Amino acid sequence: MSRTSSAPRVVRNRRGTPSRFLAVVALVLSAVLAGPDPTAHAAVGLTRVDGFGADPGQLTMYVHRPASLPAKPAVVIALHGCTQDAQGYADHSGLPRLADRYGFLLVLAETTTSNNPNKCFNWFGTTDNRRGQGEAASIRQMAAHTVSAFGADPGRIHVTGLSAGGAMTAVMLATYPDVFRAGAVVAGLPYDCTKDTGPYLCMNPGTDRTPAQWAQRVRDAHPSWSGPWPRVAVWHGEKDTTVVPRNADELRDQWTAVHGLSQTPSRTSVIGPNSTRREEYLAADGSVAVEVNRVPGIGHGTPVDPGSGTEQCGSTGAAYFLDSICSSYWISRFFGLAGSDSPPGSLPAPTGLTTTGATDTAIGLRWNPVDGATGYVVHRDGAPVATPGTTSYTDTGLSPGSSHAYTVAARDADGGTGTPSGPVTARTTGATAVCRTATNHAHVQAGRATTSGGYTYATGSQQNMGLYNVFVTHTLKESPTGYFTVADGACP
Repeated sequence: MSRTSSAPRVVRNRRGTPSRFLAVVALVLSAVLAGPDPTAHAAVGLTRVDGFGADPGQLTMYVHRPASLPAKPAVVIALHGCTQDAQGYADHSGLPRLADRYGFLLVLAETTTSNNPNKCFNWFGTTDNRRGQGEAASIRQMAAHTVSAFGADPGRIHVTGLSAGGAMTAVMLATYPDVFRAGAVVAGLPYDCTKDTGPYLCMNPGTDRTPAQWAQRVRDAHPSWSGPWPRVAVWHGEKDTTVVPRNADELRDQWTAVHGLSQTPSRTSVIGPNSTRREEYLAADGSVAVEVNRVPGIGHGTPVDPGSGTEQCGSTGAAYFLDSICSSYWISRFFGLAGSDSPPGSLPAPTGLTTTGATDTAIGLRWNPVDGATGYVVHRDGAPVATPGTTSYTDTGLSPGSSHAYTVAARDADGGTGTPSGPVTARTTGATAVCRTATNHAHVQAGRATTSGGYTYATGSQQNMGLYNVFVTHTLKESPTGYFTVADGACP
């Protein structure tokens, strides 16, 4: 289907209700299917569960039950992406291996081409993404059946999924906060993104709403709910052009606002063999309410890391499973299912991080040494920038008048990164912010903004400025040079 289609094509599923097939053809159209895995491996054993209860969404339920389970085990419900199925998701995601290791029940929901021509969960349709309706109600019934039939713990039910399954994960967290303790959205989208726009625009270039607006959509999904909200982990490839990384930011905005938290991370770190950037947002009790994991170097798919190590899992022998980091391992840890596994890099946070000076293009830092450290990792604005072997570092090549937040973490002899320090913010000397007020058309012509799909986006920050025309006017602040943010009524 062309991305320029003016409206989604409506098809009829076997339930006789309309379902928009637009969704998520776009999740698969531009991808090329991966070749077969050169190393043969046995399929994961799944048991189909018939008669699990009311099934208005006409889904199929499968269970992977480890040979050894504790009393009242935890549950993870997994939702595949477009063109996938439950067996393939089990075979390649690494989740069954972790279920066997940590002793939790793995439930896989599966949709069909009768529901959606591309086997996508219908995250975008009000007949399936509302409490008590369609696919959302079917998945909720699977959770209830797992408790009644398998003796699972109703207080430890979790959900995760990829792409359309990731978007459906957000649906389940919003519509059933009384059921799900936590969720992990992989390459997905914020809940009810299509309330006032089309699925294509949600996926690319993404839809910009305020944190308060996003949070209200979640609260509206279950207006009477007054209990705790689920914890949420977001995973997204930094080179994803199908569901663009802006959606990770909007998911962060949605769920931090639901939890009443700032959109500035409480702490940042790097994890895994590829230095995935992790941002954590802490609740008042110090627990992680929301985290965002930005995976470098990959596009649209589930990050996996084939191998036999503790932090490795998964297989790349199918489309949308990308060799990078074992996201399923880290998701299991976020869910609190990893038992006694100690976190990699057990060194404490360095103390005394301070600036030693600044020029127009450089900022100096120093900190106190950590016993047992063989080196350190310096992060600027959440991204690793250096691995010095001493307790000082000068960050160079910066723009005049630019402000940056720094943290530092110790590294052990195995390369594990310890707890990051508290942040320090510093600013280079020189240029001050410059403000310009003009129409969206003029901003684009001057290079201060770009246009895509009829909308205007500020260069650098990529904030949505509205329609590309001569009737919409905004003030843009330039700081540092070449980076623009919307500053209507608040500039400089």
